[in-house]
Amino acid sequence: MFLRKIRLTLEMIKFEHSVFALPFALTGALLAVRDAAFQIERPWIKIIWIIVAMVSARSAAMAFNRVLDAAIDARNPRTRIRHLPAGLLSKGFTWGFTFVASVVFLYAARQLNPLCFLLAPAALAIVFFYSYTKRFTAFSHLILGFCLGIAPAAAWIAVRGALDARILWLTAAVTFWTAGFDIIYSCQDYEFDLAEGLFSLPRRLGIARALWGARFLHVSMLFCLLALAHTLHLGWLSLMGIAAVAGLLVYEHSLVKAGDLSRVDAAFFTMNGYVSVLFFTFWAAEVLLDYSRI
Repeated sequence: MFLRKIRLTLEMIKFEHSVFALPFALTGALLAVRDAAFQIERPWIKIIWIIVAMVSARSAAMAFNRVLDAAIDARNPRTRIRHLPAGLLSKGFTWGFTFVASVVFLYAARQLNPLCFLLAPAALAIVFFYSYTKRFTAFSHLILGFCLGIAPAAAWIAVRGALDARILWLTAAVTFWTAGFDIIYSCQDYEFDLAEGLFSLPRRLGIARALWGARFLHVSMLFCLLALAHTLHLGWLSLMGIAAVAGLLVYEHSLVKAGDLSRVDAAFFTMNGYVSVLFFTFWAAEVLLDYSRI
């Protein structure tokens, strides 16, 4: 029974979607190792703890979001089949899962370095705060983006023990990327948000103009990635990675039209998974190529 509840909880929080932000966090870690001229003691141990921290923080945030939005989800035809509104899980069990995932995150942060542990409660506060934002601001998409965007900066701190302003280009890139695809996804709930008085960019601007906003954010993401590559003096593999991401984003936006949202799931889930994994592949290859030259 307990294992079944864990399985249902992992389904509810879309555990497999950790792939969205995790590759960017790992990229931040690898760039930090490279910046230290590969003189980091036991880097793979740090990377393992970064993965644990990233996955546990996301799991806690998603479970918290599902509990907080359970009543709203129950009224939304698109989300009423989620586990809490459907009665497959209890709020009590989900709260317990949130607590355990938060403790795991704090423990992982403690294993990394003192600054990570010091900042960990603030990171949890930020990711939990996002769940309230649709109740009062149309810019909730950007706040969600920032929740994921802090991951590569946190990974840099985990490796180096201090923040370097250059990695904030990657924070900005992930923030804009996430906000862009969240706007696309939220277009599905335009009518519901209007009826419920919830805040989103599609509700404020209309679907067509909100999609243009998503395009602008994704162009901004590409600019930030180019700035990061320039600032860190990266080579041709990183530029190929940016070009691949640009191609995927163009295709993603071709799937969604203001009058046809039938392919939103493909644009949101499939394409953005490809974006993060492909980006990491090229940038990790760039770092490994630099390491081979030592």
